[in-house]
Amino acid sequence: MSENTKPNNERPADLAVQDSVGGMARRLLNPAHLRDLAGRSVKTLREQGAEQLWRDVKFRVGLAMHHDDWRHRADIPLRRELKAQRAAHLQGPKISIIVPLYNTPAKLFDEMLQSVVRQTYTNWELVLVDASDADKRLERRLPKAVPGTIVYEPIENGGIALNTTRGFALAHGEYITLLDHDDVLYPNALFEVVQTIQNTGADFVYSDEIVLSADLKELGGYHFKPDFAPDYLRGVNFITHLAVFSRTLLDAAGAYESKEFDGAQDHDLILRLTEKAQRIEHIKKVLYIWRAAAGSTAAGMEAKPYAVAAGERAIDAQLKRLGLPGHAMAVPDAPGAFQVRYELTGHPKISVLIPSKDHIDDLDRCLTSLYKNAGYDNFEVIVIENNSTDPATFAYYETLPSRFADCRVVYYKGAFNFSAINNFGATFAEGEHLLLLNNDIEVLSSDFLRELLSYSQRPDVGAVGAKLYYPDDTIQHAGVLMGINGSAGHSHKSYPRTAVGDMYRLVTTQNYMAVTGACLMTKASLYRAFGGLDEEKFAVAYNDVDYCLKLWQKGLLNVYTPRAEAYHYESKSRGLDTLSENAKRYEREKANFYAKYQQYIDNYDPYYNPHFNNLFENFGLK
Repeated sequence: MSENTKPNNERPADLAVQDSVGGMARRLLNPAHLRDLAGRSVKTLREQGAEQLWRDVKFRVGLAMHHDDWRHRADIPLRRELKAQRAAHLQGPKISIIVPLYNTPAKLFDEMLQSVVRQTYTNWELVLVDASDADKRLERRLPKAVPGTIVYEPIENGGIALNTTRGFALAHGEYITLLDHDDVLYPNALFEVVQTIQNTGADFVYSDEIVLSADLKELGGYHFKPDFAPDYLRGVNFITHLAVFSRTLLDAAGAYESKEFDGAQDHDLILRLTEKAQRIEHIKKVLYIWRAAAGSTAAGMEAKPYAVAAGERAIDAQLKRLGLPGHAMAVPDAPGAFQVRYELTGHPKISVLIPSKDHIDDLDRCLTSLYKNAGYDNFEVIVIENNSTDPATFAYYETLPSRFADCRVVYYKGAFNFSAINNFGATFAEGEHLLLLNNDIEVLSSDFLRELLSYSQRPDVGAVGAKLYYPDDTIQHAGVLMGINGSAGHSHKSYPRTAVGDMYRLVTTQNYMAVTGACLMTKASLYRAFGGLDEEKFAVAYNDVDYCLKLWQKGLLNVYTPRAEAYHYESKSRGLDTLSENAKRYEREKANFYAKYQQYIDNYDPYYNPHFNNLFENFGLK
């Protein structure tokens, strides 16, 4: 990126008004608010106790004073929760905690050790593989009695990967996890993991985490993660900590870390484990503190430039194992983020379907940019004329075959129904893949069709969406999130174009439940098998999300790729839904959408996280 286009990841205003002391005072003078506040306070006191009530009061007062305490959102367990967990005496599998040591400062070692000793689940084994210099070994600091067991072995330093591999060999547990020598577990971490294993049968479990300063006082960042997303994992090791996996799974994936991937050895391991896992579960709680000590990966991959190259190699190795031709590329100005350029495995025809009503300037811009930036030569364009009234429009249509190769117009008759128009156009399509494309799209990236096809060709992919910008260079679409404002919304909407997003989600390929129909590629066979867009319940709104959800429910992945970029001059084609008739139709279709997908709307989208609010589309914290 040039100097004036450095990443700008500032979260856009989410329309929420910042609290103030005056605002709090005015609310407290409102009798209705006071009654509601009293009721909620009593409920909190009864269900969670005085400690949680005090936390809530302290947090709210802090917000009024413009102080946002990270501890409130960090899932720190209550004392009563920890007491109940200890009293439960949960019986379950032994968990081996592998900790490679290397010249670990004594204070950090003690904090790590105490975080294990204080676990509310006691069937653990701490495996300490100490490759420190002889005068810096820490065996003498081990306690004589602990609830679990400790295995300590001094070894010659073979590097982090070989040292970890030795830890695997020493472990006796049915489940295994890795703990960095300067990091800290929450006291409820193993209890939560074992409960999840017992309730779900998972052989791979991971949690959310936070990054804190070396003294554990200042927040470096929240890592509030989505549920398992294989394309995202090839873009970022978003799982990192805490990850717990069965010994059976480790043996199946290979009980080693490879020196070839030093710096990204955990990423390689997690890629291999998740390939073989039978059931992956995500605990949507912070259970791990990643200490951002100088030189650590948590402090940024700038501290370990070699890790970026190792990350590329680790992803390439997975692509080879899975038979996916392609290669990983580091994302500039986003250390630790990668994009995969997949090779095309064939030369299938793509049918581009563009509904059009007048607005020939929009259509001409769309076609010109598409043909200029397709990056692929085997495609046709079907313009679906619907109810134009301007004679200039029809005169323009006559010029298309001579200006744009394999471009034709078909004529839809009937009232405006976006679903029916696209379904009608699809009956003329000769391609193996369909691209639904609004006529108010201007293609920007140089290999637009090729990039979309590189995902659509995969048998595990249902629909593929692009990165769309408003004309003011802010994000219009980067995937669809369910549950936003009682229906659905667009990920990172209104972020700056140069933003990298939450945990690099704007600049890496993502799996979402849906993508927008303004630019959506799918296999023609899938489109026909699933009945295209629903003309009855979703004539204008939600038809794209409905189609994607049908694919997702059948186990297919829906993908957003940041490498296919375009402007979207949104809603110029048919005007905004502000007229009363349009508004009523929208509300009917929204009601239909809620009735059909209430389970996904009322419960958090698996590719989002309950720590984020669902009122806005900006990954704002609750």
